[in-house]
Amino acid sequence: MFRTIVNIDGMMCGMCESHVNDAIRSKLLVKNVRSSHKKGETIIISENELTRETVSAALDGSGYTVMNVSCEHYEKKGLFGRK
Repeated sequence: MFRTIVNIDGMMCGMCESHVNDAIRSKLLVKNVRSSHKKGETIIISENELTRETVSAALDGSGYTVMNVSCEHYEKKGLFGRK
């Protein structure tokens, strides 16, 4: 699995977070997505590696701008941090 951190410009409130999350869920196959307008970032957990182009395409026409994307391998931890 992969963890993708996306810096997004234009999120101002909790509804903006919901709009970004819904847009990503509807266009990309993801396990989990959560956004923070205070940090200006969205964290996506997915089976496949995501690129800036795929995330930008998912948010195309939404009014939000993808600034930076970083993707890293992610390993889900079990109960109490054990594997």
